Amino acid sequence: MVNRESRLREKLEPIRDRYHYILIDCPPALDLLTLNAMVAADSILIPMQCEFFALEGVSQLLDTLDRVRESFGSQIKVEGVLLTMYDDRTNLTRQVEQDLRQFFENNVFRTVIPRSIRLAEAPSFGKPIIAYDVRSRGAECYIQLAKEILAHEQGTGQTTQSAR
Repeated sequence: MVNRESRLREKLEPIRDRYHYILIDCPPALDLLTLNAMVAADSILIPMQCEFFALEGVSQLLDTLDRVRESFGSQIKVEGVLLTMYDDRTNLTRQVEQDLRQFFENNVFRTVIPRSIRLAEAPSFGKPIIAYDVRSRGAECYIQLAKEILAHEQGTGQTTQSAR
């Protein structure tokens, strides 16, 4: 199909001005669906599990972003890196965090998403964590992330430390 990488951008273009934000959740694969999302997006939020193999995919993702910019005239930027499945009791989590913060510098969100049973349970009930258990630690962290993103977007420079 001609321009198959731009189909989502073409469909979103007529409605973009109706929304402040359009969020596109992609599978953890660099396939045609993800490529369509990248071509349509202004920025990308990169969720990173705090595990060794997650680090290996970062360079491939950044190479793909460069190719999207070059091939499709996109101005896509990295909004930030979000540390997920965060467990500060393990040395591996702390090492992955240190490596990502060193590499991405200020592009790593201060908010982290902890490893949580409630977060793992929510999808099996067909609900987002906010609807499943708004008082859970995971829900609180996602709310904190939203506040951090909005503060950054508004240019206030205000960030708040998340509970870890």
